[in-house]
Amino acid sequence: MSVSRRELLQSSLLCAVGMVHGSSPALTEELAAPPTSDERKRMARLAADFMDTNDVPGLSVAIAIKGKPAYVEAFGVADRETGEALTPQHRFRIASISKPITSAGIFTLIEAGKLQLDSYVFGPNSILGDDYPTPYTPTPLDLVKADALRSNIGQITIEHLLTHTTGGWSNRSPDPMALHKEMNHRELITWTLEHMPLAIPSGESFAYSNFGYCILGRVIEKLTGQTYEQYIKDNILRPCGVTDMQIGGNTLKDRATNEVKYYGPSDPYAMNVARMDSNGGWIATPSDLTALFIHISGFKDTDQLLSDDTLRTMSTPSAANPSYAKGLFVDSRNDWWHGGRLPGTQTISVRTSGDFCWSAFINTVSTSRGIGDPLDQLVGHMVHSVADWHPEKRA
Repeated sequence: MSVSRRELLQSSLLCAVGMVHGSSPALTEELAAPPTSDERKRMARLAADFMDTNDVPGLSVAIAIKGKPAYVEAFGVADRETGEALTPQHRFRIASISKPITSAGIFTLIEAGKLQLDSYVFGPNSILGDDYPTPYTPTPLDLVKADALRSNIGQITIEHLLTHTTGGWSNRSPDPMALHKEMNHRELITWTLEHMPLAIPSGESFAYSNFGYCILGRVIEKLTGQTYEQYIKDNILRPCGVTDMQIGGNTLKDRATNEVKYYGPSDPYAMNVARMDSNGGWIATPSDLTALFIHISGFKDTDQLLSDDTLRTMSTPSAANPSYAKGLFVDSRNDWWHGGRLPGTQTISVRTSGDFCWSAFINTVSTSRGIGDPLDQLVGHMVHSVADWHPEKRA
């Protein structure tokens, strides 16, 4: 069954929780198995309950089945002060969903033969070479010494960065990306290498690291001669039909066209978001991210950005963490996903083994407590409210 775009936009109940507008260009094909009017009302009630419980100004959702859009809606407001209604065209900071985008960029370079997973990042005969100082390169005899191991950044590979197994620079140590907001990428990386030595040998333990993905962005720039943003736009986003994503700005004054306003409790405009580019700096719509996940899903009936072998590698977890692969969280059902959270925004993008891809963004942070991501659970409940979809449940 198909439905026209005009029919898709009609839903009287949704007027109570936010105006519904057209989808973004990335998901404007014929709808796949759209929900019925009653099912749309149930989905709207789920959204309204979530927003009321979590004091959410705006919620935007995009769901696709087998590569085709099935549900694209926006609820609430983009700006509380002006009352501007949220639309599916409004863009949000996507935070750490930037990481699978960066990972996909790295894997295009691997497929092009420009680097390998075991390529070294720092030090002699490495990708970044002499661009950054290496405080200490141990001799074989020194490798038995704990002090040498703590400083041995010359052993870090691309795979260590992708899998968060560098041996240091965890978000809790503190996160280097939260320090020295006045520094640019080069200055921050130089400072971190000099002042924050590794804690353990690379490859032994998982420690989620924004800084590691910042370095991956510089690897892309070094190998391509382009800015990270431009390379991703040309080689990842445009092939997926996504043309409206960009790296976000830092302040409210820097708010981009069709970008939502973000709400506390922490100050959303006190960060260097532009410097987070490859680890958390993109702004996008849920339709944009759903389109991206469709093209890196491995689904056989959709055009794929990467080869089957590459996608298997990208979605295979490391020995250090069976739940995280290379820019993607994974599980035993072969579901892939990534979430994102910054002051003022929370996001989730999912690819299920049952041919679903979905994304949901809010312009605050949910206050719900419990097991799992409440935003992900909301969309899961929405999906399960539609009788014709029957996806496999994810834990």
